[in-house]
Amino acid sequence: MEMENQEDLLQRVEVIELRNERVEVDKSWEISWVRKIVIVVLTYFVVVLFLYSAEIPRPWINAIVPSIGFFLSTLTLPFIKK
Repeated sequence: MEMENQEDLLQRVEVIELRNERVEVDKSWEISWVRKIVIVVLTYFVVVLFLYSAEIPRPWINAIVPSIGFFLSTLTLPFIKK
């Protein structure tokens, strides 16, 4: 019985460690600069397509504003965080 309990505990710890590894990878992706840049670029092109289809003048220039807005929203401002 004691051996089964130890094996069960070891298996549970292993499952928790694997989950923690996945969580750490997800967390590092969530705060990575690569993710932010990819989303900014995709946002820019989606807004360009929208502005172009809506026949808004200078869609390539006007799409910069929402893209920069998104990027600024991803920054953590230390004084606000406190």
